[in-house]
Amino acid sequence: MKRKTDERTGESEVPEQTNVEAALDRLEAIVGRLEAGELTLEESLSCFEEGVRLTRNCAEKLEAAERRIEVLTREGDGWAERTLDDPATASDTEA
Repeated sequence: MKRKTDERTGESEVPEQTNVEAALDRLEAIVGRLEAGELTLEESLSCFEEGVRLTRNCAEKLEAAERRIEVLTREGDGWAERTLDDPATASDTEA
């Protein structure tokens, strides 16, 4: 997946549909740039907006993964839908 470069910051942008690991790497880079305090207000806002988009994208992907885990949780001879924080789910995987 080819990345495009932000003309204002010179940084490569992570595409909207990307994997969680790449998005987290990009978020770390954004936080580092913001913490350095060397960006203009406009550049800071642009980085913040990108960070919000990446965060929302990650949240959607993680929610989808959680739904897949819920569907695949097995109970007895059938399948049961459980949430990740369900204590019964933890005991099923420890056996």
